[in-house]
Amino acid sequence: MTGADKPGLSYKARRRWSLVLLLVGLPLYIVAVVTIVNWLDRPSILVELLVYVVLGVLWALPFKFVFRGVGKEDPDQDQQ
Repeated sequence: MTGADKPGLSYKARRRWSLVLLLVGLPLYIVAVVTIVNWLDRPSILVELLVYVVLGVLWALPFKFVFRGVGKEDPDQDQQ
């Protein structure tokens, strides 16, 4: 089975998208979350910490398929 036969994004595409998400998307998400939390009246430090922790994990869940296996070697490289 070659890389063209596999469904979904190729390894190189997933690496590129992961960089875009980490270098562009994550900072934008952080700015948006901090802005939204600042609109709220200042909650207690524990509530604020909980909000940041939950939102810090939630941003990655929709992109789990992009990040999966990116840190490993290219699986198509062995076949070439």
